[in-house]
Amino acid sequence: MSDIIQLLPDHVANQIAAGEVVQRPASVVKELMENAIDANATEIKLIIKDAGKTLVQVIDNGKGMSVTDARLSFERHATSKIRAAEDLFQLNTKGFRGEALASIAAIAHVELKTKQDEDDLGTAIVIEGSEVKSQEVVVTPTGTSVAVKHLFFNIPARRNFLKSDTVELRHISDEFHRVALAHPNIAFSFYHNGSDLFNVPQENYRQRVVHIFGTKTNEKLVPVEEETEVLKISGFVGKPNFSKKTKSEQFFFVNQRFIKSPYLNHAIKSAFEGLLKDGYHPSYFLNLTVDPKSIDINIHPTKTEIKFDDEHTLYAILRSAVKHSLGQFNIAPVLDFEHQSSLNTPYEYKDKNASIPAIEVDRSFNPFSEDVNRKEKTTRQNTGFKSPPTASWESMYVGLESKGNNSQSDFSQVTFESESKDESIFNDSAIETRKTTFQLQHKYIVSTLKSGMLIIDQNRAHQRILYESFLKHITVKEATSQQLLFPLQLHFTPNETKIIDDLKSDLEHTGFAFSELNDKEIMITGVPVGVPESEVSIILEQLISDVENDVPDTNFSAADLLAKSMAKSLAIKNGQSLNSTEQEHMVNSLFACKEPNVSPTNRPTFITMAVDDIEKKFM
Repeated sequence: MSDIIQLLPDHVANQIAAGEVVQRPASVVKELMENAIDANATEIKLIIKDAGKTLVQVIDNGKGMSVTDARLSFERHATSKIRAAEDLFQLNTKGFRGEALASIAAIAHVELKTKQDEDDLGTAIVIEGSEVKSQEVVVTPTGTSVAVKHLFFNIPARRNFLKSDTVELRHISDEFHRVALAHPNIAFSFYHNGSDLFNVPQENYRQRVVHIFGTKTNEKLVPVEEETEVLKISGFVGKPNFSKKTKSEQFFFVNQRFIKSPYLNHAIKSAFEGLLKDGYHPSYFLNLTVDPKSIDINIHPTKTEIKFDDEHTLYAILRSAVKHSLGQFNIAPVLDFEHQSSLNTPYEYKDKNASIPAIEVDRSFNPFSEDVNRKEKTTRQNTGFKSPPTASWESMYVGLESKGNNSQSDFSQVTFESESKDESIFNDSAIETRKTTFQLQHKYIVSTLKSGMLIIDQNRAHQRILYESFLKHITVKEATSQQLLFPLQLHFTPNETKIIDDLKSDLEHTGFAFSELNDKEIMITGVPVGVPESEVSIILEQLISDVENDVPDTNFSAADLLAKSMAKSLAIKNGQSLNSTEQEHMVNSLFACKEPNVSPTNRPTFITMAVDDIEKKFM
């Protein structure tokens, strides 16, 4: 039998490696920005076109590369970060595998320009699909510029798997946020299709968080500081009343590297135990500094997951530090049953002696005395107030004798308030017998059929009713809006505001009215009829959550997504009591829908039980 195992060509091996390193344009952004940080850059510029499908360019003012290094950087497993296997456990840099540029060059057109400070001229290299097209000397500023064009040009199947520009741009923004938050000492700028999305200078960590997530974020932050032999913690957590339905504001950085850790996330949630509403998540921006020897960051291709030597200790320290900060800044309630804060002495009276109150008793006072000219005595000498004169008690009966003669005529005009008769008190049994629907466990509506019994899930049924109603309003564009007496002011992050801006026209067709919508605030002057003002922020948060979780790709359109999201937010929840009229209206409205069988998420809204099936239960 002939040999069947053979070595893969380099360009094929690079494409396979690219499948691990480069999954979407955001992966290219992450690798190039981390290379710029490793080059000790103080200013990094990110330029994107068509959500990275056409161009991803990163320009930095770092130390640059020599001619040899520039050519060698595109070879596989070529790196300046490590020399031996032991170096993997003492890493203080971002990229170290030496596969990033080689993998990117295998599936895109790459143009590299670089120059070191001591050199007069720089180097320009053009590579297409791992093939070097040109290398020449150019005039370029100190630092490095890498432009990646036409991503996945030679792998059409991978390009077809890319999402819409909105989704891909959101992933790029997420990567930009992660890198920018981890390095507040570096100035970053971000441009998309010629427009300026972010421009943050060198600043402290609090200013960096506020710059990225909006000025309103400043009042939400609670500082967390803790330093032990094992772990150093610095950063901020969000106040519980500003928690969100999404996990978009949860950031862990270990040695300035963004990571995802469900275990450490649980430590934060346990510190917030009892302070968050169901379905809401805490916000946190925490920097953890540990010994590089105690972690292994080479267990995941994208390096977003790392392994700790002693996770249990880190869990306990992190939980205690967050809990201490919440208590220190009076965010968490104080559990001291012997202390009553209302009895605390104010600071301005702390060192003052209490004065003895003066009490004077008028022993000659007689409330039945007729001496109206008696001088009034004050009860307190330290006040200038006098008690009002006391009238004689006989004055209460003045005029009653004259009215006594007309008592008959007066009483003849007195009318008594008649008590309304409540028929339901006497006809309770009659009403119960006429009821055609019943509510079971405040969750299901039970009704009778000719063939048996109908059981409806009230939450799913109401979702279906609202979904078709909203979808009709958006399609016909004839929704009515109720104007608010005072405009409702809401604050979201720039990314969340962009999502709402993209859906603004569809939101207006459902009944929303916007007077202002920018990166700083959203002013709402009208809401759909029947939507409480208190529910508006919940509806928009749910909508943002659905969009951020890639829900648009599973829907027919943005209008369909919006209708589903609003129906989910406004539908009657399980556990809500409904009277008989509301129950019957729910049943009639459900079966007036085009598709009453399923909810907007394709789950059954009702089940039926035939009489035969019920009879079998008694056999």
